[in-house]
Amino acid sequence: MNDMAKNLVLWLVIAAVLLTIFNNFSTEVDSRRMSYSDFVSEVQAGRVDRVVVDGYTIEGTRQNGERFETVRPAISDPKLIDDLLQHDVIVEGKMPEQQSIWSQLLVASFPILVIIAVFMFFMRQMQGGGGGRGGPMSFGKSKARMMGEDQVKTTFEDVAGVEEAKEEVQELVDYLRDPGKFQRLGGHIPRGVLMAGNPGTGKTLLAKAIAGEAKVPFFSISGSDFVEMFVGVGASRVRDMFDQAKKHAPCIIFIDEIDAVGRSRGVGLGGGNDEREQTLNQLLVEMDGFEGTEGIIVIAATNRPDVLDPALLRPGRFDRQVHVGLPDIKGREKILKVHMRKVPLGDDVKPELIARGTPGFSGADLANLVNEAALFAARESRRTVGMEMFEKAKDKIMMGAERKSMVMSYKERLNTAYHEAGHAIIGRLMPEHDPVYKVSIIPRGRALGVTMFLPEEDRYSFSRQGIISQICSLYGGRIAEEMTLGKEGVTTGASNDIQKATQLARNMVTKWGLSDELGPLLYGDEDSDPFGYGGGQAAKAMSDETQKRVDAEVRRIIDQCYQTAYKTLEENRDILDSMCEALMQYETIGSEQLDQLMARTEVTPPEGWSDMPERETESQPNQAESESTEAVSDVPDSGEAESESDSPADPQDDENPKQS
Repeated sequence: MNDMAKNLVLWLVIAAVLLTIFNNFSTEVDSRRMSYSDFVSEVQAGRVDRVVVDGYTIEGTRQNGERFETVRPAISDPKLIDDLLQHDVIVEGKMPEQQSIWSQLLVASFPILVIIAVFMFFMRQMQGGGGGRGGPMSFGKSKARMMGEDQVKTTFEDVAGVEEAKEEVQELVDYLRDPGKFQRLGGHIPRGVLMAGNPGTGKTLLAKAIAGEAKVPFFSISGSDFVEMFVGVGASRVRDMFDQAKKHAPCIIFIDEIDAVGRSRGVGLGGGNDEREQTLNQLLVEMDGFEGTEGIIVIAATNRPDVLDPALLRPGRFDRQVHVGLPDIKGREKILKVHMRKVPLGDDVKPELIARGTPGFSGADLANLVNEAALFAARESRRTVGMEMFEKAKDKIMMGAERKSMVMSYKERLNTAYHEAGHAIIGRLMPEHDPVYKVSIIPRGRALGVTMFLPEEDRYSFSRQGIISQICSLYGGRIAEEMTLGKEGVTTGASNDIQKATQLARNMVTKWGLSDELGPLLYGDEDSDPFGYGGGQAAKAMSDETQKRVDAEVRRIIDQCYQTAYKTLEENRDILDSMCEALMQYETIGSEQLDQLMARTEVTPPEGWSDMPERETESQPNQAESESTEAVSDVPDSGEAESESDSPADPQDDENPKQS
């Protein structure tokens, strides 16, 4: 029940109580009251001593001293006075009360005042007053949530892994604390700061830290809160937001996901009357300082700075851009330590080792990692969170949750083991390939098996040899199936591997200039799309002949990598069989077991293997059946953790061709 309904119910209850009280008073019967006819009889009998006449009301006293009261009827009774005087009754009269002019005015205007009060009450409720800020008449008001200077508890100590970004915004804190320091030298702080970076890197947290360090009010709003179906509402909310900010200056306005309202204008949708464009125009005017926004700093966050309107990024508005990127290994270690403050850690936990094994993780990913580890520890009723819990959490996030209840046939498990062993062997032997971290045939997510690769250090670019090695390892699983089951027995498990390998080869030819045949040219200008990421159809910059050459070069790269991987697996067939046996026995093997297999030595059980429950499987077939090469049809994807047969290619893979 909202506040308006609660107030209405309260007033109705009060009115009912007052009405009941008035009715009780009005219906109360006075024991002294008598009828008029009895009064006349008493007068004629000589038992009345004195009467006081007040209009229609007659009060009197009997000869014995008893008091009484009666009401004269509205009919004329001229004989009453004669009877009173004849029986020696003392008759008195009362002066009628005269109301003052103010009392008469109040009584006359009371109904009008009640109507006005009810009207104002409902209008206030509709406009969002009295706590009901969601009223239908409040759509033109700003939806920014204000936090006072004492409410923002976040400081720079709570932000880690983005040291360069913190240095960029440090002077904002200095300005808000002491504006005169800059004004004496004729300088002024940027009106707008645009924070751009991948999701989960801490842009909102950094904006709150600025307000927390400077001890100023913090207005927070999302870009989508400005846009409504009514024309002019967004512009009205922008004006109202800046009006509120001026009353609390100096302060910070934080606009999250500003690309929802700040996209480039003039792309042909909606024309000049588009509501989003009108909102953007008002935002540009307010930030330009025409109304004097001194002491107000606007901080905006977006994942897509490339789609913002150029007028929004010019000097005087968002004239400073702060890139909040993914943390490196040192940054990840600091972020982990920040999130581990609230978690009781075991003595064996080493944040530097966890940071080394989580390349590409954002701050939000690391926070999720710590939370998942705490949940694992809680499920096992432990008092501290140990390193084992962090390893389980990392495997769950990177490879997916285990599907231990899934029943697999022996043939499917055997085929999955060969598939994952093929990935691992090729990845281990190819030059400049990321080291193999873990191999498992436990179903996770939509995959029947997982082969995980982890780089030894953070990498920001990849060589041609490294990409070729990745393509070879992607085909390792399919080649292992072909070598053990024959060409007719190859399953659909390599569908996503083929998709990724083909995309890498095509990017080598069309984007990265790594083809000797076609040279360092860009084929297919995808950046001409004005909407970004497929919002419109980009024009092809290739002729049919060039397209044929591109396809032929992609096919040549794929065939070359396929043959290289096939030859490598043939030369190490004994390792392939040994790794398959180890996977069938232990289900999951780590880098230690991989080293033993590649050295052709005895394989030791993985740590904690004896505590693992046995998986429910179909009974193992006899020797003749296990050596059969009969095709296994309709097998789901058994590739890597991120290899899902129905998942689209990640657009980030174009820039970072990395198999993780």
